Amino acid sequence: MSGNIDDYIQQGMYGTRQTKPDERRKFLGTIRERIVIALTKDQVREKGIYKQVEQAIKENRNARLYLNGNINYKVLSKYTKIASKYDVSYTFVTNKNSKSEIGLVLAYDHAIDKEEIYVKKEDPPAKPQERKKKGFSSIFSKLFKPM
Repeated sequence: MSGNIDDYIQQGMYGTRQTKPDERRKFLGTIRERIVIALTKDQVREKGIYKQVEQAIKENRNARLYLNGNINYKVLSKYTKIASKYDVSYTFVTNKNSKSEIGLVLAYDHAIDKEEIYVKKEDPPAKPQERKKKGFSSIFSKLFKPM
């Protein structure tokens, strides 16, 4: 019984013990098992948005978007606009004592245990195929093919 009293006193003095504190520092205050999708800071800073993130926000409206508050607001605003569009709440997480490489996390307040949460860097756009010549030069080249 005295263990319960000690726990009660500790909780009163220091607050509720947090589970997985290292994981929470990495994932902007949440834990891995709750995450739907995550981007690194570098991915968040890229021009444009990741369509996978917008799709995840659209499909998981009861989740919350966590944004790394150490990233410039102008950069983050493209994702806050999407969250607002789909009525998903978002939070800026700023922890000066933590150097998380995570820039954005969409997560629930309960475990979902999604296997793959990271978005792979998008491939560069495919190079356009060389166009066939049209017009006079095309006709000319067909008439006078080298033999």
